[in-house]
Amino acid sequence: MRKMMISGVTALALLTGGIVGFGGVGSSVEAAQTTTTFKDVPATHWASSAINSAVEQGYFKGYADGTFKPSSPVTKAEMASILGRLSDQPNASTQEQNNFTDIPEWAKSGVSIAIAKGFINPSNYKGKLDAQGALQRGEMATWLTQGLTVVDPDYKQALSDVTNTVVPAKEYFTGKLASAQKNAVAVSLGTGLMSVANDKTFGVDRTTTRAEVAVLIARYATVAKAKPADFQGLNELRAVGLTGTNLNIIAPKYQKTPKNKFFDSYDYSRVTDQFSQVRNKELVTVTSYADVKLKNWIIINPYVTGLKRSIYYPVFVDEKDTLLRGSYYSFAEFDLNIKNSMTQLQAGSLLQSPSINALKSPNSESFSKYSVPHINDFLGSKGLFQVKNPTYWSMGLLHFDKELTTQVKLITKEGTDFNVTSN
Repeated sequence: MRKMMISGVTALALLTGGIVGFGGVGSSVEAAQTTTTFKDVPATHWASSAINSAVEQGYFKGYADGTFKPSSPVTKAEMASILGRLSDQPNASTQEQNNFTDIPEWAKSGVSIAIAKGFINPSNYKGKLDAQGALQRGEMATWLTQGLTVVDPDYKQALSDVTNTVVPAKEYFTGKLASAQKNAVAVSLGTGLMSVANDKTFGVDRTTTRAEVAVLIARYATVAKAKPADFQGLNELRAVGLTGTNLNIIAPKYQKTPKNKFFDSYDYSRVTDQFSQVRNKELVTVTSYADVKLKNWIIINPYVTGLKRSIYYPVFVDEKDTLLRGSYYSFAEFDLNIKNSMTQLQAGSLLQSPSINALKSPNSESFSKYSVPHINDFLGSKGLFQVKNPTYWSMGLLHFDKELTTQVKLITKEGTDFNVTSN
């Protein structure tokens, strides 16, 4: 995909003052800024390079007083006009009509083009875009990921695959991430198109600023040139959505336990390495204090950095955390149905597995900042559970050292045997 540039018509409009909403007709700005040096965008500004690039390419203008106003909000009409100017974005195969009744005259063409390019689906609205309203990050994620589905159909598949995934954003764990935006947020995080803030929230309701849009234009061009499979984070999110675990991506050495490890009389046809076959199924337990289901199982390799790190690393693990003997972190989301009463210690006896153990939750600062459900949220005095149906994340270790237990074994009450070990 070539570098996204503005069209010749747009360039002419810029020269004649015809680009609106960002320093021309339809805006209160008096004149375009002819330089990419702005009084309020020092070289140390986090978006300085992206802002200068966006201005040079014609996506934005500065203000007559020499400022850019990087923190000012961007309206939906303005963003639609910018997206419509991405000349390398192909048109969607199925065209929807611009039936919005609240688009200002200056933005009608831009909105129509953005619709044609697949960024905006009028069928998701009720005749009004709220064009003059500030664009929020959740809706921005929706628009951008919809655009990606036009570039590559596998992005459309990715949006479907993450429906049941674990989203590494605080709103997901607190139940405040709307299902209508969850998939778009997941894909935007998985590709690196967007990210969480310092408070660990994605900020679906936060206003999108001019500086953010400048950065997103550049990021979108980069992501659109790549394949969905190129992003490990997105691969993990898709795998967790479809199967409940990222094991095959982070720890591919863990494979189906071979038949010669079982007694000759064992029915090996019951054995599987597909976690999806035991996900959300009642498991056979060692003790009978509670019925147990596992919703998700996340593996994290603590020894890699950068893009090789799990997308879930920042959620569960602090930078200072280390492990011994080559172990990986193992985090399982337990769904318990306590029969009578149960203590924390008794919870640890349910499966008696070093990898998947209901005894404790992570004590990392990250875990707390993301507000991930912790076992302590449900415990009272003397470690007794105060609720009958707690759902929380536990912490264990995935071993590779042959002197330790490397086998992970889960059997459903229906008889399916999830059984994997390090080869």
